[in-house]
Amino acid sequence: MGPYGRGRDFDDSVRTVALVAEREVPSADPAADRGKVTSWVDDIVAVTGWDTPRARTVDWAAAEARIGTALPGDYKQLAEVFGYGAFDGYLGLHLPGAGSRSGDIVLHAEWLGEWAGAHSSDLWKPYEVYPAPGRLLQWVASETADQFYWLTEGPDPDMWPALASDETHGSWERFDGTTAEFVHRVLTDRQHPFSTAQYFATHWFESYESEEG
Repeated sequence: MGPYGRGRDFDDSVRTVALVAEREVPSADPAADRGKVTSWVDDIVAVTGWDTPRARTVDWAAAEARIGTALPGDYKQLAEVFGYGAFDGYLGLHLPGAGSRSGDIVLHAEWLGEWAGAHSSDLWKPYEVYPAPGRLLQWVASETADQFYWLTEGPDPDMWPALASDETHGSWERFDGTTAEFVHRVLTDRQHPFSTAQYFATHWFESYESEEG
């Protein structure tokens, strides 16, 4: 319920008036909404209504050294701005120090690489999983077991495409563009094959971290 007060009708009677404020949801084309250039991370903050003074501190040098590669810059921005949690209760970021192997990008990459090497699995065919260059590095997973990877091809992590599949890896979808652009389009683009916009009119981020953390 919005703020309320009293006003006079045409017959001079007094009636209660409610004022309701709605949050406008930015479209899949942020530039069209605001007529100016912003970052994809800024647009995700806007579309989720995320408002927190806390900035997450991550030792990226240690994390990247342990994984064995630099990571995309806007992914690191997302991690610092949002922390450990999920967008729309669906899309959960893998972050260093998340507190669990499934959510920690470093621990999960190490575990998955060891598992794939030990089992000689064709699960990711025609791809293979990291740590070898040009292979798959998982950075996010969904509540419905969809899995999202970077294809670590080329020397510039900011140019890595995203590859997505369900848990069976029966088929792959490739998305060229930055990491934060991919997240934004999942939230706002109804035509995106993994879109949440077809289910939710507004979007949010649910933090899995304590306020004291």
